[in-house]
Amino acid sequence: MPQWLYLLAGGSLILAAACAVIIAADLVLFPSHRQRMWIMNLVWPITALYAGPIGLWAYVRVGRRSSRGSARRGAQRDSATPSRSKPFWQSVAIGSTHCGGGCTLGDLTAEWWLSNSSVTLFGKAIFAAWALDFLLAYLFGIVFQYYSIKPMRGLTPLRGLAAAVKADTLSLVAWQVGMYGWMAIATFVLFGHELDKTGPVFWFTMQLAMIAGFCTSYPVNWWLIRRGIKEKM
Repeated sequence: MPQWLYLLAGGSLILAAACAVIIAADLVLFPSHRQRMWIMNLVWPITALYAGPIGLWAYVRVGRRSSRGSARRGAQRDSATPSRSKPFWQSVAIGSTHCGGGCTLGDLTAEWWLSNSSVTLFGKAIFAAWALDFLLAYLFGIVFQYYSIKPMRGLTPLRGLAAAVKADTLSLVAWQVGMYGWMAIATFVLFGHELDKTGPVFWFTMQLAMIAGFCTSYPVNWWLIRRGIKEKM
């Protein structure tokens, strides 16, 4: 493994962690910046863990427009002056990061656990990782979606769970397709072997995989929101 790749991977991970800390600190220290949908207070720092400065920029430019303080300021405007809503593409992007928050948390949990395990599937550790990644990502994704869609629609717990499953399943599958696709390319084509989960290169590769997942889930979220299956955020 070339030394420059280690340095690039380590730098990317440190920068992303710093961006996540900045967002988390902003949300904790400034109550008016906290999101109207509380689950997004978790989603934004998680997004920065893979998107780094792009995630921080998106939080500042887009996320703060969904804050409690922004909502109060909007309510205080003269009703004759219409407030500008987010462009649809931004709402879709937020919906994708929302899905990605659950996916990322599930993937991180699974990979961390498997880094201390010798579990394999069909003789490959990466296949076992993909299976566990999908299971945990799906569970976390449903939880994230539930705490968005239930209060927005005023649903009962059971109906909220059903709506969360309906809204998140296609989005999550699309995310995991992008993530698995990139990891397969990196593992079997670029490197030719499975990467050490305790090293920075693996986690840098996972960052890129999450970005790939965002790209593949974006059009699916566009369709889901247009059809009213998923809420516009």
